[in-house]
Amino acid sequence: MMKVNLTQRIWLSFIAIIVLVGLTVIIVYPISIRGTLTEETYRIIEEEQAQLVNPLSDYFTPPESDDLDFIERREAERSVGHVFVTENETVSGEPRPPAEVEKEMLENAGNQNAERERYELTFNDATLFYVITKVESDGEEAFQISYMWDTYRDTMVNRLWTRLVYILLITSVVSLLPAIWLKRYLRQPLRVLGNRFEQIAERNWREPFNWKGDQDFQKLSEQFERMRQNLIRYDNSQKTFIQHASHELKTPIMVVKSYAQSVKDGILPKKDMEKTMDVIIDEANRMDKRVRDMLYYTKLDSLKTEAIEYEEIIFGKLAYAIEERFRLQRSDIRFYIEGASVRMYADAEHMRVLLENLVENALRYAEDSIWIKAVKHPDGRVEITVENNGENINEEELEYIFTPFRKGNKGQFGLGLAIVSQIAELHEASKEAANTDTGVRFTITLPAENEIDTQKTEA
Repeated sequence: MMKVNLTQRIWLSFIAIIVLVGLTVIIVYPISIRGTLTEETYRIIEEEQAQLVNPLSDYFTPPESDDLDFIERREAERSVGHVFVTENETVSGEPRPPAEVEKEMLENAGNQNAERERYELTFNDATLFYVITKVESDGEEAFQISYMWDTYRDTMVNRLWTRLVYILLITSVVSLLPAIWLKRYLRQPLRVLGNRFEQIAERNWREPFNWKGDQDFQKLSEQFERMRQNLIRYDNSQKTFIQHASHELKTPIMVVKSYAQSVKDGILPKKDMEKTMDVIIDEANRMDKRVRDMLYYTKLDSLKTEAIEYEEIIFGKLAYAIEERFRLQRSDIRFYIEGASVRMYADAEHMRVLLENLVENALRYAEDSIWIKAVKHPDGRVEITVENNGENINEEELEYIFTPFRKGNKGQFGLGLAIVSQIAELHEASKEAANTDTGVRFTITLPAENEIDTQKTEA
């Protein structure tokens, strides 16, 4: 398939339009115009015939000759000739048609039943139109035959055709002007936009793009500007992610290396081998958790364009399993689980990770109690809360609490709540962190099941 650029497409489109119009004119014109002018020719004949017949009463006098013979009348555009035929086929009127023409006229008159009929015949490579009308002369039936050559029709067709050709040529030339204007109109903003895309390809997206002018191109430039800003934010977030990840992994790696080197040198930093190896294992576990969190966070980001697996989950089954897992980490903490029978519609694996991160966060700050609660509202929404009775969060920090790598007041690794935020967004759920009179509460509100079905259908 031949590839063409925008300019070629514009020219081809205009040429195609001109050719299409020209072909339409060539095909339709002979049919419509010639038919119309033929009808007009018969109308002229009938008018001339009526003007001649109306003044007559019981008799008629054959019309006087206008000094044009039968053939000469062909050169006169609107000349109408008349002849009269009596019942005994006596022909009067000047000029008289040739014998063969007259014979056909008489045969048609004899066979005619209607008061008036239209006929045409070909004579000397020309068309003769004639109308036969029944009249009375001295009480006898007679026929008036009025005829006219096709000169008028053909002359008018040729005149209109010539003018139409001139108009078509002029229109074709004039149509080049909007084609040139359209080419310039489209190419300039597209060239500018293409240059900006090349800059984006080179990762140079610092210069803003704002097109002033046509509304459609202005809208396109606004969409491009939003894309540019999103790319900047994404690039910054990626750089920040790598910087924070490197920083978070650097400390445990240094600890493991230093302790391993000390053991190799025969030095035990923690007095005995068991405690020294415990430190190495703890730091390795910390690295393992951080790497898994980073991988899971990246996975959640990629899942935004994919459908997640919804299923019915019993809240209590999930909550009690998490309690069993975390209660050994702090024996002084007491867990309170409410709404164990609540059923919700979500991805089971994601909800497990969400609750684990909320509970793990609460363990760091709780004094002695953690509440895990689920409530189903009448409209079908399910509200999940994890609350602890630790100290309140600084109000300035609440706004950024779900931001990746944001550390709490105990300097803990900052991806847990960011993962909670990502999972909530995947489920079209709302999230909130708030201080209470006794501590801090995190709330996740899942949409109703029918709302999830609607969203999946729209997607």
